Amino acid sequence: MPINPPLILASSSPRRLALLRQAGLEPARLESPQIDEAPTPREQPRAHALRLARAKCDAVVARLGDQPAFVVAADTVVACGRRILPKTSDAAEAERCLRLLSGRRHRVYTGVVVSGPSGLAARVAMTVVRFKRLHETDLAWYLASEEWSGKAGGYAIQGRAEAFVLSLNGSWSNVVGLPLAVTVDLLRGLGWRLGA
Repeated sequence: MPINPPLILASSSPRRLALLRQAGLEPARLESPQIDEAPTPREQPRAHALRLARAKCDAVVARLGDQPAFVVAADTVVACGRRILPKTSDAAEAERCLRLLSGRRHRVYTGVVVSGPSGLAARVAMTVVRFKRLHETDLAWYLASEEWSGKAGGYAIQGRAEAFVLSLNGSWSNVVGLPLAVTVDLLRGLGWRLGA
């Protein structure tokens, strides 16, 4: 059976790495693309997630030159209506996000772009998450954990914030940062051989 070219994860995210490993995929290395992640004016959340994933993939592919490889890139966006919530950098920003999400449904979009020797493929996964109404004690407890740091929408579903989730419609791994079914399908469509 032919051996796959190296798999490169275009991310420094430990969560995305753990998810790939959960699916039995071990990247040869991680490449952290440095791109501007600011939304463009009036950009919709789904389009934003896909654009950033494509930019990350392109940046890593450009570094590789002619080296054959599979590159997996992703970007996750938490959206409340058409509003794109930030990757929170301080407790005040995280608190604003959590107050906005409290007692409401919101959508999580992850754009996934895979480049391989035979071409490029892309898809966006969407999950609907409903939070319970957060009390002041919930907010204080979660903010003190600092789990929100650098997280889209100010929370990490794979941590304490799962205690806020009343329902989830779609892929749980999408909310963490990499929809596994979509990622594996894209890789296989480009010729990746599972188990090779």
